[in-house]
Amino acid sequence: MDTEIVVKKNFKYRLYPSAAQTIALDTQLAEACRLYNAALQERRDAYRMAGKSLNYCDQANQLKDIRAAGDLGLINAQCAQDVLRRLDKAFKAFFTRIKRGQTPGYPRFRSASRYDSITFPTYGDGAKLLDNGKLRIQGVGQIKLKRHRPIEGVIKTVTVKRESGKWYAFLSVECEAKSLPPSTEKTGLDLGLQAFATLSDGTEIENPRYYKEAEACLRRAQRKVARRKRGSNNRKKAVRDLQRAHAHVRNQRADFAHKISRMLVELFGLIVIENLKIKGLAAGMLAKSVNDAGWSSFIAKLTYKAAEAGRVLLKVDPRGTSQRCVCGEPNPKTLSQRWHYCEICGLSVPRDHASAFEILRLFHRQAHVHSDGSCPCAVESRTSWGLLGGRPT
Repeated sequence: MDTEIVVKKNFKYRLYPSAAQTIALDTQLAEACRLYNAALQERRDAYRMAGKSLNYCDQANQLKDIRAAGDLGLINAQCAQDVLRRLDKAFKAFFTRIKRGQTPGYPRFRSASRYDSITFPTYGDGAKLLDNGKLRIQGVGQIKLKRHRPIEGVIKTVTVKRESGKWYAFLSVECEAKSLPPSTEKTGLDLGLQAFATLSDGTEIENPRYYKEAEACLRRAQRKVARRKRGSNNRKKAVRDLQRAHAHVRNQRADFAHKISRMLVELFGLIVIENLKIKGLAAGMLAKSVNDAGWSSFIAKLTYKAAEAGRVLLKVDPRGTSQRCVCGEPNPKTLSQRWHYCEICGLSVPRDHASAFEILRLFHRQAHVHSDGSCPCAVESRTSWGLLGGRPT
């Protein structure tokens, strides 16, 4: 019996609230922020004065009396509970980091200008899409929504978020996975900085370098903020312009990652990539370029798209993939050497191409070794080398 695979997705839509609705939304965010800070203060005081650690249930049980006394302006009760869940999640993450020996990072108080979203955990209770295409928010009214694509599946939660002066609705849905037709095509994927990615067939995906292109514009926007007086309206406008400039780069990078990951999932049934420690790479001498490439976001999108489409995405050990030939012989190279040539087998291709081929070969070597010790990928590699311009022996 086939079991249906249920996947979770988020649909993001732009909201166009009126001036009065914008004020109401800002008020709701400010009340949520006030509740968050009050709950954080209560936890700190309880531990300092009585040595007691409060949890979500301890604080959620007080909400009914607080709302009855009129001390909370957050209209929806479940929305208020979600604020307390956020704080509880922050504390759990804090204690987890302590156990792992990492830098703890105690939960901090939030300013109203930095508390940008509220969530309605149950669809229909506080937030609901209407037949006229608008989104009804409790205490705010019917807000115009630009539904640029149809919604798939069953809506579970609604989150209203403020981003650089604009408003968006995030609809979390559960829907059935849409598997693609089976494919026997496979590829190795080598992520890089000169080219964003190189496939084992030699195809190179250009690195768009969105941050580098926008760096001059971002620098001017940042300088504009620094020259404005703190607390002034001109500074607020400058901050909003800076936020929008960064949001534009972020959206460009996300759009690129979505399109490339979708293309790879549609073309290949098996995708093999390196298990990179991107956090470490993003802290090195190439930090700006690594962060601009957005590898983590790309891999995350590729992972969930492959799972939904019924594709296989595997990771291999990245050590030595650029210092070894696909024939198995060592081929040490410095970072400045961008061409791969093997004197043993005669393979002569760009460095990233050879690395992508080696990544695919590593998967075959690990997963499909015959009982007699032979590796089926050796035959496949030799037949492919002819297309790459090499001279296999």
